[in-house]
Amino acid sequence: LGVPLVLRIGRSVQLTEAGQVVARHSGTILAALAAADSELGQVADRTTGTVRMAGFPIASSTIVPALMARLAADYPGLKLHYTEAEPPEALALLSHGSIDIALTFSYPGDPSDPHSDLAGVALTELFADPMRLVLPAGHPHSTEGTLDLADFHTEKWIAGCPLCRGHLLAACGAQGFSPRITHATDNSVAVLGLVSAGVGIALQPQLALERLDVPDGTSIHPVAPDNDRRVRAAYLAGSAAVPAIDATLTALQTVTAAWRNQPSQRSKAS
Repeated sequence: LGVPLVLRIGRSVQLTEAGQVVARHSGTILAALAAADSELGQVADRTTGTVRMAGFPIASSTIVPALMARLAADYPGLKLHYTEAEPPEALALLSHGSIDIALTFSYPGDPSDPHSDLAGVALTELFADPMRLVLPAGHPHSTEGTLDLADFHTEKWIAGCPLCRGHLLAACGAQGFSPRITHATDNSVAVLGLVSAGVGIALQPQLALERLDVPDGTSIHPVAPDNDRRVRAAYLAGSAAVPAIDATLTALQTVTAAWRNQPSQRSKAS
């Protein structure tokens, strides 16, 4: 304020009236500065803060619980706020600033890939999630190992909703046929039940099959050519400089290493 706080008198100094006011409040001022310094330290500390994340349904029972356990152990001051959302919705939330990280997936050659027209979004690939062909018991190919997708061009297929079957259409189209879709559901449990009942066949991601009680009367097979879906973490470009977000991305890399490094699994019959 331009007001002198002390007066020099000879070799000593004396507080002015303004200086006396400051002196009376010095304890409060120092306490406030200490509190501010502590808060700034917490903001700068990567172990504190809140990270908002959205992820696809099967991630809610696989990746996210492992991530939460890792964060609780390594960064107890960091809070993760999680919302379940399919990739298009999660990416929209990210673009609008409603979340910090989106757990998403995409398929090669899928014309409806929601990642294709993103701007200002960075992507980190976490792992490849192999697609498996699920057949009913007694199917002529149910005792075989890796299966050729082209051999199933006359089959009845169980697919996702019209907005969620682009990967199946693209994979079959690359093999020269259009799948005959007779049933539609996005519920993996329902898909397995329908296959077990013998009403059709389906492609399902390995990540989903790991968490489901695969019913008797089904067989699970690797399929050629590979049509692995890519599981990714999406975040706004530059936001990884925020310590809490960087810590969460690092923890994601750690907890998904088991999926990233697992070898392709052989066929499994139930």
